Amino acid sequence: MLIGILQTGEAPDVLSAEMGDYPDMFQRLLDGQGFEFRTFRVVDMEFPASVHDCDGWLITGSRHGVYEDHPFIRPLEEFIRKAYAEHVPVVGICFGHQIVAQAMGGKVERFDKGWAVGPTSYDFNGEPITLNAWHRDQVTAAPETAEVVASNEFCENAALLYDTRAFTLQAHPEFRDEFIDGLMRTRGKGLVPDDRMEAAQEKLGQPNDAARMAHRIAEFFKQAR
Repeated sequence: MLIGILQTGEAPDVLSAEMGDYPDMFQRLLDGQGFEFRTFRVVDMEFPASVHDCDGWLITGSRHGVYEDHPFIRPLEEFIRKAYAEHVPVVGICFGHQIVAQAMGGKVERFDKGWAVGPTSYDFNGEPITLNAWHRDQVTAAPETAEVVASNEFCENAALLYDTRAFTLQAHPEFRDEFIDGLMRTRGKGLVPDDRMEAAQEKLGQPNDAARMAHRIAEFFKQAR
């Protein structure tokens, strides 16, 4: 199964040299699931010719806001709606989660309660799952076509399911602890409150559920349609 990675942002150069860029992280996360991958740098306006060029699509995270005026935002929303209409599966992570929601009629905002950083627990329909987070923006109103399948007190719409057509997640299962630590060192100072980063730092190194989420993502892509 060929998965097209729609890259909407880049890891900091100082981190990507050692840990890879976002497509590398997703390939590591989904290693062993039977997928092949092809990356399209949509952030640079490199779009697939058709939603059928790959068997499924994965939209990465980004430092950009989905509500900002970047050239790739509107074409990406159109691509998402086209894939949805033609039942080509889409998985969205963080920015990807938000852009799918916005494309489908939901609302994304800079959250007034601030940042979620580091290991974070979510309720997945009664199942507790811990994943790394790095976001301030979030989906504040889910589209009518979406079912909320995960939440916590801070993030009401933490994961959304659009029947068999899209599965999106606010957290970052592809971010390992060392990358979160690197983000706090390279991007966090002056952006994320020190107390939030200190609390996240204390939790790094504890077990999380990235492998379970990778399996869930793989099952979503492979299910019959």
